[in-house]
Amino acid sequence: MREQRGQPDFVILDVRTPEEFGHGHLPGAVNLNLMTPDFEARLGALSRDKTYLVYCRTGNRSTTAIEIMERLKFRTVFHMFEGIVGWEKKQFPVTR
Repeated sequence: MREQRGQPDFVILDVRTPEEFGHGHLPGAVNLNLMTPDFEARLGALSRDKTYLVYCRTGNRSTTAIEIMERLKFRTVFHMFEGIVGWEKKQFPVTR
């Protein structure tokens, strides 16, 4: 995944709330709140040809988001299973 970072066809997708996102997120991440009523429509507007790394706090919401992405025929989706909690545990950088 590191070699993908910064590439125009690679998207880091944070599916937490804007408040959670504001407390810290992966550098370069885009926030798309799973809990909004129009989440699926907003997700559906994204390109299916890009590569996505999807995460949330601990992996629960991102699992749901990935299920929706698979149903919408996104081609390449990766799951950050431990979420940002696991990321911070490993002392990787977070943007605030």
